Amino acid sequence: MTRSRVVVFLLCLYPLGFWLAQGFIGGLTANPPEYLTRSSGEWALVGLCLVLAAPPAQRWFGVTWPLRHRRMLGLFTYFYTVLHVLAWALWEQGWSLSAMWVDIVTRLFITVGVVAVVLLTPLAITSTNAWVRRLGRNWRRLHWLVYPAVALSIWHFWLVRAGKNDFADVWVYVVVFAVLLVTRVLAIKNTGAGRRRL
Repeated sequence: MTRSRVVVFLLCLYPLGFWLAQGFIGGLTANPPEYLTRSSGEWALVGLCLVLAAPPAQRWFGVTWPLRHRRMLGLFTYFYTVLHVLAWALWEQGWSLSAMWVDIVTRLFITVGVVAVVLLTPLAITSTNAWVRRLGRNWRRLHWLVYPAVALSIWHFWLVRAGKNDFADVWVYVVVFAVLLVTRVLAIKNTGAGRRRL
């Protein structure tokens, strides 16, 4: 394992380590379940943005480590996504499948979040080299699902914050995602123009 891979791995473990440290010293706020549920969701969203930022970071700034370790970033992102879902299932629904189902079909922000998780799941499953070879060109097409997944995740976050009328940090994710989406579209157009010139 290369040094940069070790560093990225340890950085990806930072949220988990921080929660454990805060738990030992009683620093998980007055409502630890609510804090951990919210924090795991936000770290998952941060991870999604880092995954999308990997190609433009290399193309524009010559920063190569996000792209070289994008698979690890993606799997850790899914890990924190799963923790977010488990926190909701445990602390809000008490592992009751019927209560979870009612929540999914009656509360829009839960519905949106669940759809985002469903879209991310095949991306995590097919992240191995074996799946890349097995799917061929379809692998890249499948992984375009990350864009609607990020859009839905931000919408989920927006709906959660709507109850508190606090959208300041939500707008940060909206702007970041919009910039990353535009850069991706421009990159595709430039690649297409270059091929036509050839």
